[in-house]
Amino acid sequence: GNELVLPKSEQIRSDFFRKGDAVRAVVKSVELKGTKPVVILSRTSPDFLTKLFEQEIPEVFDGLITIRGVARIPGEKAKIAVDSYDDRIDPVGSCVGMKGSRIHGIVRELGNENIDVVNYTKNEQLYISRALSPAKVTSMEILPKEQENSSKKGRVNVFLKPEEVSKAIGRGGVNILLASKLTGYDIDVQREGIENEDVELTEFVDEIEEWVIEEFKRIGLDTAKNVLDKSVEELLKRTDLEEETIL
Repeated sequence: GNELVLPKSEQIRSDFFRKGDAVRAVVKSVELKGTKPVVILSRTSPDFLTKLFEQEIPEVFDGLITIRGVARIPGEKAKIAVDSYDDRIDPVGSCVGMKGSRIHGIVRELGNENIDVVNYTKNEQLYISRALSPAKVTSMEILPKEQENSSKKGRVNVFLKPEEVSKAIGRGGVNILLASKLTGYDIDVQREGIENEDVELTEFVDEIEEWVIEEFKRIGLDTAKNVLDKSVEELLKRTDLEEETIL
């Protein structure tokens, strides 16, 4: 007789349910409404992706493959790090399956959410490189943690060839955001060997939304250096952009 609630905020953008549909979700919380408990469900939680892997991949359910980390933008893209203590098992291959056969059901359940399965490693540099896939990292520099109370492990400068930069950042900055969440590092992407060269903002149209570029151009900032030379405070004063967008 308890009520289970799946709020709109906990649904994937493409979710559409009809009466009688079977709905899969995880329990996010239990709240008391008077004397009755109300169970709040979620389909956007990283835990939901973990549970789907446990249901769909036998090796995960049996504990032969361990999930070490999950980062999601629900309905759009996710990165999941997997590991195995058995050297005979390829954790990524086992999760994906032949031609994606095993992961296909999970992708469909999540409204065609694009899932990158990453091979976990304790080698931080290699882990960050794998998390930034499909980009190929040339080199990187891991900097120490600046603030003790920061939730991030530290900052890392990643150096890539110019043609790899857009792959690392991803459309709308999604790829680098998920890689940062998965690894626990703030990731800064640098073009290898182009320290003094300036780049037109229009070159970043795949990573930065067009209206943001237009707003920078409106105040006379049409290259990457022009923007980077200005402080966040100055950009906030001169543009109509929010701090989160500028950062």
